[in-house]
Amino acid sequence: MTPRTLDHVALWVADRDAIVERATEQLGMHVIERTDRFTLIGADARRFKLTLFAEEGPRDPGALKQVTLRVNDGDEGTFDLGEGLTVNVVRAQAEVDYDLDNVALWSADPEATADEYLSLGFNEAEGRDGVPRVELAAMELMDPASVDAFASAFLATGRPLHLLINNAGIMAAPLERDARGFESQLATNHIGHFQLTVRLLPALRRAAGARVIALSSRGHQRSPVDFEDPHFHRRPYDRWLAYGQSKTANALFAVAFDQRHRGRGVRATAVHPGGIQTELARHLSEADMSALVQRLNADLAARGKPPLRLKSVPQGAATSVWAGVVAAADAVGGRYCENCQVTTLVTDEPLDPMTGGVRPYALDALRAEALWAKSEELVGERFA
Repeated sequence: MTPRTLDHVALWVADRDAIVERATEQLGMHVIERTDRFTLIGADARRFKLTLFAEEGPRDPGALKQVTLRVNDGDEGTFDLGEGLTVNVVRAQAEVDYDLDNVALWSADPEATADEYLSLGFNEAEGRDGVPRVELAAMELMDPASVDAFASAFLATGRPLHLLINNAGIMAAPLERDARGFESQLATNHIGHFQLTVRLLPALRRAAGARVIALSSRGHQRSPVDFEDPHFHRRPYDRWLAYGQSKTANALFAVAFDQRHRGRGVRATAVHPGGIQTELARHLSEADMSALVQRLNADLAARGKPPLRLKSVPQGAATSVWAGVVAAADAVGGRYCENCQVTTLVTDEPLDPMTGGVRPYALDALRAEALWAKSEELVGERFA
């Protein structure tokens, strides 16, 4: 496997202050941000950051214990930061160890997406921040023909696909159905991604070690998958139950996909990114958002916890990146991850909005198989 140079690592430690002190003394790092949950430290000259989370349980067996940091200046050597964490500082080589030179995105409105990227400083020839090219292609997840067209176009390039992050989604939408009569949240969040992923399997297998990230959510706690009436044809429509069902489906998809394809070198993981202020909430009014936050904060206050704190977009993306390129495949394959770790709390008991956890029905192997069969039925095709 090609070595990868990391510039941001998240760790769970018992004594954050001790690590910070050693990193400050040995690596010249400094505190960027400190909260009750984490401490972010960095070294500006080296573009390297550590986020230290308070350890609240057993360390994930796939947790990173050794980091190699390549620098252009400063002292070389091996630095022990405690708790089994070692940082090896070596001189940057003439060639890059791991170069991400192409990112493909799909969007229902590629022109608007392109405009947004250009506004951030990208240009079509040079990219931004060392990423030479970002490709944009149109795809509508509620339209099976659009999904097939996108997948066919990518497969025609002959390129391998190393990491597929199924990040698109809608939340709490009013009742809408696609041309097949499928409820929009299940159609977008799960069925479209199911079809896309299985269509892209040849490219994933070509990568010899690919991973698929299925974006779930703590919203899965609102509902299991209703296999008898998934599209609300007979039961009254509830936008939050529909969202919860779709997010449970995302988690079950990762379980079923990983079971089927791990032997072929492709793994799948379900990820809860955390609460982030994005366009996902476009269907919620200000009053809706206020009521939601008040309800969550009341729950937290009853548990003696501080108010809800939303993540930034980079923080929200961190677990997808961690599960996709950092964590050991066997540690995350078929599992549910949040806050850059595998969730160990699997329970039917009430769950803290900030602590996290996953419902057993979202990881149940029999339900995962039932979802796979139902998804094949809905798509109208069986997949190996």
